[in-house]
Amino acid sequence: MVALQCNFKSGGYQVNLSFVEGADDVSLKYETIGRAFDETAHRFAERDALIVPSQRVRWSYAELKRRVDLFAAGLLSLGLNPGDRIGIWAPNCAEWTVTQFASAKAGLILVNINPAYRLSELEFCLKKVGCRALITAERLKSSDYLAMLRALAPELDSCTTPNGLISARLPQLKMVIRLGRAQTAGCLNFDEVLQLGTQSDRARLDQIGSDLQPDEAINIQFTSGTTGLPKGATLSHYNILNNGYFVGRGIGLTERDRICIPVPLYHCFGMVMGNLGAITHGAAMIYPAESFDAVKTLETVDAERATAIYGVPTMFIAELETPEFARYDLSSLRTGIMAGSPCPIEVMKRVISSMNLTEITNCYGMTETSPVSFQTARDDSFERRVSTVGRVHPHVQVKVVDPQGRCVPRGVQGEIHTRGYSVMKGYWDDAEKTRDVLDDAGWMHTGDLGVIDAQGYGNVTGRLKDMVIRGGENIYPREVEEFLYRHDKVLAVQVCGVPDIKFGEEVCAWIQLKPGTSSTEEEFREYCKGQIAHYKVPRYIRFVSEFPMTITGKVQKFAMRDHMVRELGLSEAKTA
Repeated sequence: MVALQCNFKSGGYQVNLSFVEGADDVSLKYETIGRAFDETAHRFAERDALIVPSQRVRWSYAELKRRVDLFAAGLLSLGLNPGDRIGIWAPNCAEWTVTQFASAKAGLILVNINPAYRLSELEFCLKKVGCRALITAERLKSSDYLAMLRALAPELDSCTTPNGLISARLPQLKMVIRLGRAQTAGCLNFDEVLQLGTQSDRARLDQIGSDLQPDEAINIQFTSGTTGLPKGATLSHYNILNNGYFVGRGIGLTERDRICIPVPLYHCFGMVMGNLGAITHGAAMIYPAESFDAVKTLETVDAERATAIYGVPTMFIAELETPEFARYDLSSLRTGIMAGSPCPIEVMKRVISSMNLTEITNCYGMTETSPVSFQTARDDSFERRVSTVGRVHPHVQVKVVDPQGRCVPRGVQGEIHTRGYSVMKGYWDDAEKTRDVLDDAGWMHTGDLGVIDAQGYGNVTGRLKDMVIRGGENIYPREVEEFLYRHDKVLAVQVCGVPDIKFGEEVCAWIQLKPGTSSTEEEFREYCKGQIAHYKVPRYIRFVSEFPMTITGKVQKFAMRDHMVRELGLSEAKTA
């Protein structure tokens, strides 16, 4: 793959514009996820496809395909039709992967729901996209999913038919499928659905597979994006199948590779770069735990002889800092991906030297672009791999523009815009928000600031908006502010991100209390507990009488951030 660049002459000298295009001799795949999966399952039928040690799962591609087809037929038997939205609210597990490929084969639009979501977030997601079905785990750590679901839809307890839920708060939700063997009123068990499909359902599944088109929507991933509250980025087969393929190609995946995937499947890192990257090359998918656990990740790499590992920087830091790190045999590793948030240069150096990841790559992108737009190459110099996000991806265009939308010269900072096969179809049922970020020429305005150098390597230097990225999770301050405003003592609140060595950033809230009231940081953290995801709960809370403002009355969040940096003595890790 080579990055083409645009040059022009002006006033007698040459100007290199910050425009790059990924040229490649390998064409894009114009096929559906279901067809691609079936082709791989046929070619590599007896090779390992999915390994989940905690569930004692070790399935070949043939076995995974058998279960996927049974579950897809079972979903059709319940009355679901192509285009219906089906939510999945669960940690990493074998059922997640079966659902991902079964829904794709049945033409159902899979809606990824963050396992950390709580009541208000779950309700928002289910209503926004109109989920007809929800597949849910029983619980994860302190989150009792079924109890939260009953709080939203108490009618479940009296529901007597598997697809006959009638809920006042969730009117479009008709069925709930739960994981595990325990019985829950109003819910079907996942394994029961595997038995429901008839010969007629299987024939219909084959017909749907023939009729589905690669450009059809197949996945909705909620993101805070660059503006506003969470929005449903709607992605097609064509979007995510190709991105998974080219990411995998970027690290040299083959059917002999075994990928350790500790990143969450609800996120594009797990389901696209992980699962789709694996199935487009015949590699094995390995889930070390339901949610990230550094020790289990290292144990699994050792036991399963993984050749690749994925993670956000905080995951790699936790692995490197495991007390008994030296006892694990990581000699099977050769490659992997560090992405999800800016990668500290020193961490990249340690990962390469201490984890045998001589071919690890660094990626940059966003959910709305499927997600990857830039990736370092395995044969890039050490300096390039630790200090840049690489070059533009195959068949993708990127430009860097000034505030007037004009492409800037190489080496000049501006906003990163992306165009090509990977750009989402839009935000679900939100034309206005889609227009805010996707222009008439097809450019996705990322909201990220960056620079492209003379050789076409990118570097992300900041964000236009004030989105906080904590350990790879996107947090939009307004969402946290709106929640805190519900507290009866709050007069005004402003939220910003502050530097953190471990997570990249932490959430900080400045709160003005109503006259005559008093409060504590602990009171507000308790107020957030169980209502919003743990990573959105402010790490730092300050009670203030005023906010730093401009002369026109706008809050200066950069000034808040600078104040906290000075007060707490914070420092930022150097990143690419």
